[in-house]
Amino acid sequence: MAAGGRREALALYKALLRESGKFTSYNYREYALRRVRDGFRKAKSLTTEADQKRELEMAKESLQVIKRQVVLGNLYRSPTLVIEK
Repeated sequence: MAAGGRREALALYKALLRESGKFTSYNYREYALRRVRDGFRKAKSLTTEADQKRELEMAKESLQVIKRQVVLGNLYRSPTLVIEK
């Protein structure tokens, strides 16, 4: 991966982690963080440029989904779990 692509992937990774951490629900937050980490670990082993670009596009779409879900989660909050206290 070129330096620009690597930098873009790192910025996207950080943005996904940051947004995933904004979930108010413990279960959603941990699930999103785990999916982001696992997805980037899997993508790290990709060798072809096309596969890497496809994964970056999917990650960008995931970022938008997470942003929308965080907003919805804040609108319709559930009671906090015992584990969160």
